[in-house]
Amino acid sequence: MAGSGVAVGPLPQIKQPRNPISRKQVEKVISRSVAGFGIVFGAQMIPWLQGQMDGAYPVWLWIVVPALFGSLIIVLVMSIVQVAVRAAHALFTVVYMGALVTWPFAVIPGVEVFQGIHWLNYLITVATAMAAIAYSTRVGIIYLVAAPTIYTLVRMTEQGGSASWELAVVEGVYAFILGAAIQIIVTMLRQAATKVDNAQANALDRYGFAVRQHAMEVERVEVDSIVHDSVLTTFISAARAHTDQAQALAATMAGNAIGHLRDAAAVNPDDGTMVRYSVLAGRIRESVSELSAPFAVTVRNPGSGSMPAQAADAVHSAAVQAMMNSLQHAGEDAGSRWVTVRGRTPNCIEVVVGDAGAGFELSGISNERLGVRMSLVERVANAGGLTTIDTAPGKGTVVTVRWPAGPAPAPIDVVTHDGGSR
Repeated sequence: MAGSGVAVGPLPQIKQPRNPISRKQVEKVISRSVAGFGIVFGAQMIPWLQGQMDGAYPVWLWIVVPALFGSLIIVLVMSIVQVAVRAAHALFTVVYMGALVTWPFAVIPGVEVFQGIHWLNYLITVATAMAAIAYSTRVGIIYLVAAPTIYTLVRMTEQGGSASWELAVVEGVYAFILGAAIQIIVTMLRQAATKVDNAQANALDRYGFAVRQHAMEVERVEVDSIVHDSVLTTFISAARAHTDQAQALAATMAGNAIGHLRDAAAVNPDDGTMVRYSVLAGRIRESVSELSAPFAVTVRNPGSGSMPAQAADAVHSAAVQAMMNSLQHAGEDAGSRWVTVRGRTPNCIEVVVGDAGAGFELSGISNERLGVRMSLVERVANAGGLTTIDTAPGKGTVVTVRWPAGPAPAPIDVVTHDGGSR
């Protein structure tokens, strides 16, 4: 048996851009820009603050002003070093909201209050911009609406300067428009960066698949050559071995051929390609949609980790095999069937395939059957995972595949009583 004759050359390399855009880079640029923007607005606020340093709320000023400027400096430092960036921005939003809410209660009764634009107005946009970075889009929008609204209401009170409702609304709307513009820009940049990340990840996944296919093709060609050059030659020699010397030579050739095949089987084409847990969850969900009977699919936070492509293929194949076993052996009245993909820890993923069908007995089963032992347990174990089977007659079957496994599991040899492998 000869090879297919298809030449397998080196797979072309994809040259990646030196500094590709990513969500991480976008977050870095946005956080540093907003931090610098906050320092500039804080500096512009100082002349207005000095003009309002009267006796209306002296104690409050000594607490609020250092807290606001101190948190601005913290935001700038954390944004530069990229450590606890969201927490730092959230700190400023909390400090500013606290200053906004406590402002009218800090005014000493009977003391004249400055009638013009309050110095806190210059930091509303800074606070709403930092809220867009620190929180989710929904929480950021809530903060965007709340901060200008509270400022507008306070400005119309006697403690806030007794501003007319027209002036107070204009100040609040102006701050809202600036904050909304920043919120929109941040959201759009994040969405665009996320799409780029997903596109790059999908391209890498496709390239990794092509690399694995290439490695498999190389291995297949190698095995074909072994079969052609060693195994068939051995068969021909054995068929023509009519003397003791010829038979001894054929036996030696047979031993060499077996050694070649064993070495080829031991080769594991691992090219270092990694597959994200979320991609594996998508592959399992897609496989479920192609089955003849419905499975209830649940994906519970698979995590942002990744695993070797060989391990991902093993877990995926084991999950599909478990589902096929359920369809073949659980019985027509199996009731519910389900598949759950979940992250146990940030670096551990688990796939559970279950049914409420006939179940079977794990013990006392012949070792000749290879279904569960080869298709599920051993293949996953060879990839560094663990497979457990919870079943009993009449109690249904639950197959759990977890990667990584930790300590190696004890081997399980399982088949069905009806003669078919599970």
